[in-house]
Amino acid sequence: MADRDSVEARIADSFEAVDAATWDRLAGAADPFLSHAFFALLEESGSIGGASGWTPLPLLVTQDGETVGAAPAFLKTHSQGEYVFDHAWADAWSRAGGDYYPKLQIAVPFTPVVGQRLLGDVPLVLAGAETLVRQNGLSSAHATFLTAGEASQAEERGWLVRHGVQFHWRSAGETDFDGFLARCSSRKRKVLRKERAAAREGLSFRALRGAEIGAAEMAAMWLFYQDTGSRKWGQPYLSHDFFSGAVERLGDDLLLFLAERDGVPIAGALNWVGADTLYGRYWGCSEDVPFLHFELCYYQAIEWAIAHGLTTVQAGAQGEHKLARGYEPVLTYSAHFIPHAGFRAAVADFLGREREAMAFEIEALRAELPFRKD
Repeated sequence: MADRDSVEARIADSFEAVDAATWDRLAGAADPFLSHAFFALLEESGSIGGASGWTPLPLLVTQDGETVGAAPAFLKTHSQGEYVFDHAWADAWSRAGGDYYPKLQIAVPFTPVVGQRLLGDVPLVLAGAETLVRQNGLSSAHATFLTAGEASQAEERGWLVRHGVQFHWRSAGETDFDGFLARCSSRKRKVLRKERAAAREGLSFRALRGAEIGAAEMAAMWLFYQDTGSRKWGQPYLSHDFFSGAVERLGDDLLLFLAERDGVPIAGALNWVGADTLYGRYWGCSEDVPFLHFELCYYQAIEWAIAHGLTTVQAGAQGEHKLARGYEPVLTYSAHFIPHAGFRAAVADFLGREREAMAFEIEALRAELPFRKD
């Protein structure tokens, strides 16, 4: 690549081959999913690499010998675990006689949370990804769940930007959960209180962070995760070794909510803690209790975030049922580099229509929020 003098883009063959201090300097400390420790654990646990279809290709950009940019990049042989669905694009490319896979994916595997994906010098990282696609004859590059600023910079370089929707809770300066309820209409407030009471009847709850999460608690969470994963995806993405090594490797980034009956865990929700955001990631149960999913994944997340000064809760992909629990619709962004002119034009036409529909959808969704109209 030759966007600037003395600039070089290269790929490493694993995250373990990347200097942790250099990576973390570019990633910062605000987003726990960008830490070198997180990617290294994914790799060491066998959750990525091997036959997973996620081949690590960490992208590094140097200028005058200094690493000034990076991206968590992967060679993908399928579109699973991305949560921005391009299966129809792959099918169209195949029917036209082309090979959509492998493709270049810039993402946090299995993690549909919004955050920085292009670390350091964004234009140079984008240029590096483009070069990687062209030099290796790949169909495309995709960067998912970008920040709005990153999406704008990608669009300036000719990448196609796609809009999606998620549901995030955002603080309005509450000091406790009752303050959150006070924002809701009287009718909605009564519903939420009834849901919490029904979910909590006969149960006890614990919130454990970092070293407070023992082997028994994480083993229970692994079983909950397996049950949910097998029903939703057919096969859970994360390995047992990821869960067993998570507390030691990721420490206080982890927060576990447990529901127990007579001292025995029956449900759990595993979260990651960021600088200003709580990220709800995995949930599961061994006993079906009405509204317990809402209690562990939504209400306790809001309560913990307020108590610890966090301003946002990202509770994962999809789920319009989050609206009634105070989670607002927000735009998400992905960017797509497609060198083939004809295919790019077709995708651009689709995205233009999809973005118009998404704008109308978000406006309609906002009307379903439980908050008082005043």
